[in-house]
Amino acid sequence: MLRFLLLLGDDASMADSHPDWLAHQSSAEAGRMPPPLGEMLKSYRVANKLTQADLAARLLIDQTYVSKIERGVRVVRDVDFLARVAELLGVPLSELYSANGHPAPAGRSPDPVAASQRRWLAVRRYLNRNRAALAAAAVAMYPETLRVGNVSLIVGDGWVPDEPVPLADITLKWVNGPQRVALDGSEPEAFTARPLRAPGSAYDRYTSAVRYLDPPALFENRPSYRLLDLDWSNGRGEMMFGLANYFDKLDISEAVGHETAAAMMQGRTSLSWEDLPFRTLIGDPFGFHCRAIIPAITTLMLRRRRTHGTATFLLHWRDPAKVATASGLYDVIPAGEFQPSSMAPWDLLNDFDLWRNIVRELSEELLGTPEHDGSRSVPIDYDAWPLYRALNRARDARQVSIHCLGVALDALTLATTIMTALVIDDDVFDDLLSDLVTSNAEGITVFGQPGEHGIAFTSQNVNHLLTSEPMASPGAGCLALAWRYRALLLAS
Repeated sequence: MLRFLLLLGDDASMADSHPDWLAHQSSAEAGRMPPPLGEMLKSYRVANKLTQADLAARLLIDQTYVSKIERGVRVVRDVDFLARVAELLGVPLSELYSANGHPAPAGRSPDPVAASQRRWLAVRRYLNRNRAALAAAAVAMYPETLRVGNVSLIVGDGWVPDEPVPLADITLKWVNGPQRVALDGSEPEAFTARPLRAPGSAYDRYTSAVRYLDPPALFENRPSYRLLDLDWSNGRGEMMFGLANYFDKLDISEAVGHETAAAMMQGRTSLSWEDLPFRTLIGDPFGFHCRAIIPAITTLMLRRRRTHGTATFLLHWRDPAKVATASGLYDVIPAGEFQPSSMAPWDLLNDFDLWRNIVRELSEELLGTPEHDGSRSVPIDYDAWPLYRALNRARDARQVSIHCLGVALDALTLATTIMTALVIDDDVFDDLLSDLVTSNAEGITVFGQPGEHGIAFTSQNVNHLLTSEPMASPGAGCLALAWRYRALLLAS
């Protein structure tokens, strides 16, 4: 069992930028000799309230390298590095050679493709290391009426029911045929998220850049269910879906997140719509036909102790080396994309069920069963699956309940999540889930203190996670809403 260890986020400095630094005028234009390179870097760093580590991250070097340059003990001759410095400071490359005491080498210029890809990778790393802080900055751009408490989620009008709705009371409807979208991530406004792949030619989609420049262990373009409409009324729910692909989601959501990270890396303390042309182009984030809204299903699983009226839960730390989204964050478990278990046409309808998807994710993430990766040639026989049958019997006996808490968007990426809460009586939990794995294909399971059955579902722990830890916004939303409706959920 792992100890309940909540890691602190890697918050980088997000200080005010000073676009007037050097007044956009080179030393040569001003008719004077440029200061030494170390002084130029230090002046820029101090003006932007950056640490040497912050500056090193922007220049893709080590902090000690920055220190040596600032102290004048390191002479820099690398053209590509000086090109990055010139771009950051807004001065000609030739001036940096003069500042460094050497003439520019003849016949060699920086590789624009390599420089573009290095910048993209630096932003990608910054995005994955600072998602929680970036989400907090992004949610501040939206009206408070759209927010879910103090969580970095936004919800549209009618996207969250008045109270949790049993999954059995939600109807799913299917729409055949292709459904058009206005935006797909190839727009010029998404230029920040698409680096050059050849001189004068950028990658056509964000996922293409990820595939070739920074591929995680799990990165497959699987068929996925696309949300086309949503309604909550009379204590029931109705969701309408069509077919899309997983990368249709990432080409929008990760590009929006990348654009946000790039803006914050410039030293801003807050975001404005002028900084974010692609987010601005999307406009209404709840428009079903502007982009492909492809939801995941995020489930808070509560182990209920009926005799005491208490519960515990587990967390999942998402490893950046293994996953492409919500990496470096804590989330509730299980969570996964709402998609069929394979690319076979018969699985589109066989797996078109919220509960079936939740049980599949539970089995994969907590019991370590093989990922349903699309390699199977026959559909899953759910009625013959022992775990699925046992959980259904427990539902019938009111020892297991599953409710939908609503549908929301992550403020950073606009990725959509169907939030649910699964309550399992302790004896059923111990019988069916006694052999939980400590790690899986996406990260590490956090169980709580040794000898306990999870993290106590208490006000103190919930508030701590929502305010002091790097939580994925969907998991934070599940925690916040489940705590709000804890009496209903634990009594159901």
